[in-house]
Amino acid sequence: MKTTRRFFLFLAFSASLAILALAGAAGRPAPSHSYLAFVGTYTSKTDSKGIYAYEFDADVGKLLLKGVAAATPDPSFVVIHPNGKYAYAANEAGKKSMVTAFAIDSKSATLTQLNQLPALGEDPCHLSFDKTGNYLFAANYTTGNIVVFPILPDGRLGEHTANVKDAGTLGPNRQRQGAPHAHWIQASSDNRFVFVADLGLDAVLIYRFDSSKGALTPNKPFFLRPLSAGQGPRHAAFSPDGQHFYVLSELDSTVTEFAYAPDHGVFGYLGVVPMLPPDFQGRNDAAEIAIHPNGKFLYASNRGHDTIAVFAVDPSRGMLRAAGEFPTGGKEPRHFAIDPTGHFLLAENQLSNSIVVFRIDPATGALTQVSKTDDVPSPVCLAFLP
Repeated sequence: MKTTRRFFLFLAFSASLAILALAGAAGRPAPSHSYLAFVGTYTSKTDSKGIYAYEFDADVGKLLLKGVAAATPDPSFVVIHPNGKYAYAANEAGKKSMVTAFAIDSKSATLTQLNQLPALGEDPCHLSFDKTGNYLFAANYTTGNIVVFPILPDGRLGEHTANVKDAGTLGPNRQRQGAPHAHWIQASSDNRFVFVADLGLDAVLIYRFDSSKGALTPNKPFFLRPLSAGQGPRHAAFSPDGQHFYVLSELDSTVTEFAYAPDHGVFGYLGVVPMLPPDFQGRNDAAEIAIHPNGKFLYASNRGHDTIAVFAVDPSRGMLRAAGEFPTGGKEPRHFAIDPTGHFLLAENQLSNSIVVFRIDPATGALTQVSKTDDVPSPVCLAFLP
């Protein structure tokens, strides 16, 4: 009898411990979701040191400064290699422009320079990778040329395999379109084509890409049309399924919609939508464009109006419908980024030295400010470490 009684007391005690453990687990907050973010800046005429590292708490939507990740001049665009080991920066410095390779130390949130090569043009403003991760593409704005650099096994950049100057008919804006101005470059999902948005030529150029050699040759057709004279295409984005393509034009603040046929590398014009309200008066330069990973919403930034324009995407036809304009809480949102969870959008306000975090409404795409980080010197790019 005593043994049986002790056995049941033991069971009761064990059950109590289990219940207390479960209650304690339920009362504790969920494990934190945090990501490293590297912020590119302009160092000329500012007190910036180069690339800054932040920890982003994706549970609450807040940035925490970790420190200077790398002291490097004018790193205006930063990209993280798909393997998460390396970062690359466009050092936008006129005739002294360079492209720099770094090794990432995620524990210390620092970048160690591996090597640095001349950009082979002036003012590189956009970088991207081919789909194998073996090549880095660079778009040089002032000289209007694009360059392909091989990425060596240790992350360093090798000598270029292609250097092509954009060519075509210049746009009518004499101040901004007096020469070719390559502003964005990206490979197709199948890696057979490379697309270049050229602000000076009023065109998206289509190159064939040989990934075995890193070579570029003009496609037939070479120009994506129609884009109206004076639009000034700056950046572009593919839908997640690769069936639609959206071109942001800086000079007239619009987004042009295209259907894409990946088997042939050709586009079909769908329409154009304005990024500004009809009653807006004053200067505006459209800047960045991105599609939410769920494919339901497109975001585009306005500098001057200082807003993020939100569009709902028709899931079948790819057409855009205006879904609101949201102030960025600062001046000149040159760039913004959607965090890896898809819950937040981070807008970098270049002229007010701030990064503002917005929560994304999953039903409407609307933005609600949740935090603001000040004293970020001239932030113009933000890249998350996956």
